[in-house]
Amino acid sequence: MSLITQLIAVFVFTCLSFAARGEKLRIVTEPWAPYVYEENGKALGLDYETTAIVFKRLGIEVEWQFLPWKRCLSMLETGQADGALDIFHSDERDATLLYPSEPLSDVQFVMFYANERPHPFRTLDELRGLTIGTSPGYLYSQDFRESTLFTREPAPSHEANFGKLVRGRIDLLITDRRVGQHLLDELNIRDKITENPAVISQQSQFLAVRRNAGMDLLVQRFGAELKRFKREAAYAELSARYGAAPASATNAASVTATHTKTVEQQESGAQ
Repeated sequence: MSLITQLIAVFVFTCLSFAARGEKLRIVTEPWAPYVYEENGKALGLDYETTAIVFKRLGIEVEWQFLPWKRCLSMLETGQADGALDIFHSDERDATLLYPSEPLSDVQFVMFYANERPHPFRTLDELRGLTIGTSPGYLYSQDFRESTLFTREPAPSHEANFGKLVRGRIDLLITDRRVGQHLLDELNIRDKITENPAVISQQSQFLAVRRNAGMDLLVQRFGAELKRFKREAAYAELSARYGAAPASATNAASVTATHTKTVEQQESGAQ
């Protein structure tokens, strides 16, 4: 039996083992519109719908759970979940998680401030003495996480962070550009909040699964099918619907090289 045949056999066995036990692949994620979210009880979003299509093509049933990100990571660590959607790659998690070669989407991280208390900036050095809203369970880059220039203050949700920003309880908040823009409309606060144009960092989001028997081939098949789907017109239409065209790298240069590693990572990411 050739190596390829053996690998395919392992993949088929993995899929059948789930079915034989009456189980589905358990995937957890945090609402992260427009990438993944729920509306009127229906799961939506660019990355959710893309992942659902790929798994359907692979013949794998999925059980989804939408939870706070910190809870998602806890379930991964304890084996209560098989994988996480829209997680950022982290060297620290390579020992426990497998990532496909193809990412689901790319994000840009920026900061937002209240119009009544503007704090425009180009580098992190200009944030001295300020309080930055963050998300619990998110892994930020070392320069952002360890800086003593400013204070980091977590909130239980992205919506709560924007509420604190409007009320003046924090000076800025950090999140993905498209997520932030989506929330400005959803919370009806576009006239109160401004996005700072400097891109702090860019990062890819993945579907990652726990390192279990057969999962390595599952990840390979998922990555290959995802890459194939991305070449189709159906994916272009899906991307257009969620306004998720490839992010421009032009503005990334607006932050000095010293601080381009600042990242809000859904590794906690993620988002």
